[in-house]
Amino acid sequence: MRKHKIFFWAITSALGGFLFGFDTAVISGGEQNIQLMWELSDIMIGQTIAMALYGTILGALFGGIPAQRFGRRASLIWIAALFLISAAGSALAPEVYSLMFFRFIGGLSIGASSVVAPMYISEIAPADKRGKLTALFQFNIVLGILVAYFSNYLIGTEDIESWRWMLGVEVVPATLFLIFVFLIPESPRWLIVAKNRVEEAKAILKLIDPETVDASVKAIQASDLQPGRAAKLSEFFSKRYKFPILLAFLFAFFNQVSGINAIIYFAPRIFDLTGMGAEAALLSSVGVGVVNLVFTMLGLLLIDRFGRRFLMYIGSFGYIISLSAIAYAFFTQTFVGMIVPILIFVFIASHAIGQGAVIWVFISEIFPNAVRSFGNSLGSSTHWIFAAIIAGNFVYIESIFGGGPIFAFFAFMMVLQLIFVWKIMPETKNITLEEMEVKLGISHEELEKVVREEEL
Repeated sequence: MRKHKIFFWAITSALGGFLFGFDTAVISGGEQNIQLMWELSDIMIGQTIAMALYGTILGALFGGIPAQRFGRRASLIWIAALFLISAAGSALAPEVYSLMFFRFIGGLSIGASSVVAPMYISEIAPADKRGKLTALFQFNIVLGILVAYFSNYLIGTEDIESWRWMLGVEVVPATLFLIFVFLIPESPRWLIVAKNRVEEAKAILKLIDPETVDASVKAIQASDLQPGRAAKLSEFFSKRYKFPILLAFLFAFFNQVSGINAIIYFAPRIFDLTGMGAEAALLSSVGVGVVNLVFTMLGLLLIDRFGRRFLMYIGSFGYIISLSAIAYAFFTQTFVGMIVPILIFVFIASHAIGQGAVIWVFISEIFPNAVRSFGNSLGSSTHWIFAAIIAGNFVYIESIFGGGPIFAFFAFMMVLQLIFVWKIMPETKNITLEEMEVKLGISHEELEKVVREEEL
């Protein structure tokens, strides 16, 4: 019963990931019709697509503030409401600027969900299940992407306004998310550290693991010198947190310079470059979603058993091989129509089992309780700033340089990621969030004492 409750809390919060993925991918099926319908330039359609990403940046930058002040649960409620408003408004948009506005609203909710949902799950999950449960957020992202691709394929592109139905379908999962999020409790770590509501937190911790309630409360209280006082942003940017800040920035940066969001957003267009027809390109995008889902599930099975770094090694080598081969195919025009679609599937598999499975777990683990909301905002906003830059300019850059130089750049950046994993990235599996502070050298002496006592 206890495991079922924790799973329900985690999967409900992770519905924000489903909407994140659906909203991210659904526009790919309609962007070419939108461009035709309103006679938009390549730059304008790129900015229409990127408008959601600009909203995502702001949502990620500021999503940690309400999570810090009002709690994780209240923030998730508002995120669900914004998703619903965005879906309905986008489907009914009378002209491109209205569409851009509602896509921007959707971006706000995507950015905030990428901060709050993984943070919430990491704070309610037992240490030995934290990787798998937090990775449910990523699983739901790729499930949302797959459902969006499949929904787009079923709706089709024969009607130039079919994109309205594609975007409007999101109203259904957004409504379910809004209903279910009222049924989950607040994060016990936030209750103790930000509000000093210890008894309320104990009741929730008892549901998570009745045998470790007192030890958990003691460790959480020791992780912050002033329980009940929310940390300030100036404290977050102190020297004490420079190492986890560096880790979060680099991890999120490498996630996007792999080219993943450009491929997710423009999958049909990329398949078109290989000579496929429009219908075959749309169907191949469904294949991208299936591969993404299957290898994300594999990542979920492995992340707590073999660790985060193991998955990142697999993903990094897969990235380098697939991206280098794609670049070579475009440069030489060698069997592009046959090889590139297969290599894109290899690339997606590498992302799903590596960066995709690990990013939201890792960033949620490396910051102390008192500043985790700021840390998640930093990592998430870095992720989305580079997503906006790359996806917002992909069509324009591809039209000038072609596919070869773009994919060669992505491959080179993944070589740098491999070096980061090898030399800098720490392993974070199977230890509590409070023990993580000790491992990274950012804990108070009082917490180190508590951790040593528990080990004895």
